[in-house]
Amino acid sequence: MKNQNSKYADIISTVEFNATGELLATGDKGGRVVVFQREQESKNQPHRRGEYNVYSTFQSHEPEFDYLKSLEIEEKINKIRWLPQQNAAYFLLSTNDKTVKLWKISERDKRPEGYNLKDEDGRIRDPTTITALRVPVLRPMDLMVEATARRIFANGHTYHINSISVNSDYETYMSTDDLRINLWNLEITNRSFNIVDIKPANMEDLTEVITAAEFHPSHCNTFVYSSSKGSVRLCDMRASALCDNHCKFFEEPEDPNNRSFFSEIISSISDVKFSHNGRYLMTRDYLTVKVWDLNMENKPLETYQVHDYLRSKLCSLYENDCIFDKFECVWNGSDSVIMTGSYNNFFRMFDRNTKRDVTLEASRENSKPRAILKPRKVCVGGKRRKDEISVDSLDFSKKILHTAWHPSENIIAVAATNNLYIFQDKVN
Repeated sequence: MKNQNSKYADIISTVEFNATGELLATGDKGGRVVVFQREQESKNQPHRRGEYNVYSTFQSHEPEFDYLKSLEIEEKINKIRWLPQQNAAYFLLSTNDKTVKLWKISERDKRPEGYNLKDEDGRIRDPTTITALRVPVLRPMDLMVEATARRIFANGHTYHINSISVNSDYETYMSTDDLRINLWNLEITNRSFNIVDIKPANMEDLTEVITAAEFHPSHCNTFVYSSSKGSVRLCDMRASALCDNHCKFFEEPEDPNNRSFFSEIISSISDVKFSHNGRYLMTRDYLTVKVWDLNMENKPLETYQVHDYLRSKLCSLYENDCIFDKFECVWNGSDSVIMTGSYNNFFRMFDRNTKRDVTLEASRENSKPRAILKPRKVCVGGKRRKDEISVDSLDFSKKILHTAWHPSENIIAVAATNNLYIFQDKVN
């Protein structure tokens, strides 16, 4: 039951750096995970530092069929989250719509030789022919990187999983679907605790769904989840076992002048992220990125327009379903710059200190090594300058939904459909 359309299977569906930035993982719609490793600096090629090469590729999820509900379960990887490194091996969590898996990625450069009960080909030897005992030895061999599934966390969700988040206690993680959030222990696969449940008694009364959730980076009892109604709830697990009653509620009142048929759709939050210092929250809706102070619930601290020129195009974006696209957002290592994607393979960066912003393009033309990215501009009506692109000629099939920022350096990974682009700050 393999996905026949390989072009579709290659579409990248998630991108994530590990805590040191040495590894970068991508998941795709074909259920594969590809891990890239950063080149170590060598004395004779100092500029090679920063290049990422394929380290390991493995099939994380396969397509399945739910016979009870008569539903196909896609193999597409929805999210990848790295666990902090404790030893020589690396661990990551990957999830499709229904099942979370814990993968171990380890290296082997030695193999045992000189068994007593089997020969070198692995065939069992006749015990009567064994006349002397040998001490097995480890012999060097070519480096092999192995990925093994160490835990499979299944049957925890009735609806589709949209996010996973590892707790700062490094013992637990949560998985979130449209209506519920479950808390798991990384060692226990057959039991999870339901910590949020917004499913109404009668599904006809359903007015909102959960779109994303994340743990606080240092307070293991605190997490947030965002909703399709444009609000974010902060919960404290110390208050009660079921966190249906939130501690804080972040929502911006709607401007009645901007009210339209599309207001509710475009206010749906597609991503929520804590800043590294744990002081701020960032949310992404269809047209904007907002930064919230955890101590101020009534309005965002900062609002950045990602592609306001699309406001007049909402009708056609609704017809071609693009209005339901789920864009992610990321902080840089110092929480001073935020990045998020747009259409036409454009992605946006906003500097919170200088208030400057830039539009850049991830495309084949720009992907030559050491090519410098030129800022792009979109013009709305009127006369178009030579280097500008008209809003009517934007390609809505080329969208950047998934991006990642290196935890400490200015290196970014941008997924443009089935291509992964890695850009870094100019090095001399």
